[in-house]
Amino acid sequence: QVQLVESGGGLVQPGGSLRLSCVVSGISSTIYTMNWYRQPPGEQRELVAAITSGGTTKYADSVKGRFTISRDNAKNTVYLQMNSLKPEDTAVYYCSLDKVISRQGTQVTVSS
Repeated sequence: QVQLVESGGGLVQPGGSLRLSCVVSGISSTIYTMNWYRQPPGEQRELVAAITSGGTTKYADSVKGRFTISRDNAKNTVYLQMNSLKPEDTAVYYCSLDKVISRQGTQVTVSS
């Protein structure tokens, strides 16, 4: 059974940084596109970043230049480095392996 477990969220001041991690178990993530989604309070889930098996990345316009997605296939892990955080980045962040989205998520709160 595929399991996705995120970590690294927390409370950070505007302008700060966080690095999220998502560990995949139950399957090798090597051949799959991995994604980060987020769901702000009262809003729909949105795709933040994606990375293909070949390392090609894409980002939502709102995070380009501030967030970086990466993966370590040896560790079956995908990361999201978030810099220059803004209050509007506040959300629960979820990772996905292809179309399988984690049920857990990790809360990111950007506030002074």
